[in-house]
Amino acid sequence: MDRSGDAEAVLDLQPNSSISVAYHPDFGPHDDLLLLELDEKLLPDVLCERVSLRGEPDEEAVFCTHSKTYGIKFVGTSNSVFLIPPTNTLSFPKNAMNVDCDEQKFDKPASISVLKVASGNLELVEVAPRLDKLKLLLLQKPFSIEEVSEMDTYSGSEEHIFVYRWDDLIGRIQASDSELRLGLEALNALEINGFWRILDDKCIDSVLNMLLHNAVLNDWSFDALPENEVVSVMESDGFPSKLSTHCLRVYGSKVDNNDHDGVSLWKLNEKEVCLHFARRILRNGKVKKDKFLVEWNSKIPRGMHTRFEMLEGEVLTERIGVEIWIHAFSVSSLPSTPAERFSILFKERPKWELKDLDPYIRDLKVPGLSSEALLLKYTRRSQPRPDVEPIFSAR
Repeated sequence: MDRSGDAEAVLDLQPNSSISVAYHPDFGPHDDLLLLELDEKLLPDVLCERVSLRGEPDEEAVFCTHSKTYGIKFVGTSNSVFLIPPTNTLSFPKNAMNVDCDEQKFDKPASISVLKVASGNLELVEVAPRLDKLKLLLLQKPFSIEEVSEMDTYSGSEEHIFVYRWDDLIGRIQASDSELRLGLEALNALEINGFWRILDDKCIDSVLNMLLHNAVLNDWSFDALPENEVVSVMESDGFPSKLSTHCLRVYGSKVDNNDHDGVSLWKLNEKEVCLHFARRILRNGKVKKDKFLVEWNSKIPRGMHTRFEMLEGEVLTERIGVEIWIHAFSVSSLPSTPAERFSILFKERPKWELKDLDPYIRDLKVPGLSSEALLLKYTRRSQPRPDVEPIFSAR
């Protein structure tokens, strides 16, 4: 095979030797050909086609491996970079298939053909997954209590508007598969009949209340709920097993069952259950702290205990006259991009003490930046005296 004009000719070029450069017959801008600079650790994923570009037409695309997301930026260069096609892009002689390759004699390459002059290349920068859109999509049509009765009669022929399968989500959400699954888990999303759904407030209220009611009726310990019995009893009350086990995952954790003859046991998480009832009370808006605490303690199951520290990152308090008022302000409702997050925080409060601010920035994940670095970038720190707590305001 004649290698004259191909990329291998350049790779084989010996020191102190030269080669002619010519325009390829198809020389041109070739906007569909781009150079991508890769970290060596990403090469196996690229070569084995385990990567993808994600984003919708109106978004800047991101580059995703199985577990990470990378932003893509173009870096120009002042040097001329020649793109030379490999051998397999060149034309073969018409009689090439009729010739014994072992008997052919080839001349050394006389020149190389340049297909394109590249003005720069693409670089990858690791970024946080862009998951805010995921919540917006799933909240377009939350799963309602009215849909519970339809779960077991689903035929697949129904019209599906504002509900999304896994393949729909990976086409819309700019995150790797692993990050997307973690995002769904953080939202307590559940796959129902092939679609990822968030249970609405009324639905999750009903499921949890029935589970707690049955625990009392059947004398089940909140520290050792038998999964099979819970699911069976809940089904008799009209709740499919998928919803019962989902409720156990959201509000509890599996217990090591080595001593229970293989029976799956679950322990309810006191904090998560107490938070659920706190959020329910605060749905109607601001309330006096004293009144809230009385109502909160009256709502939770017997045997569980509330602590105000449980509400960190979920509520804010303010003093109005002699009264302290409390209102919902959940970190889960805030955007995941630092600039937007800090903008909303400082609209809520112009000035923050670190102990109040920390719960609302602790979850921000920006590769290469710590919480301290984010504070330096987005806030202004003031401390009138060494013996007082520093105050943070908008930069």
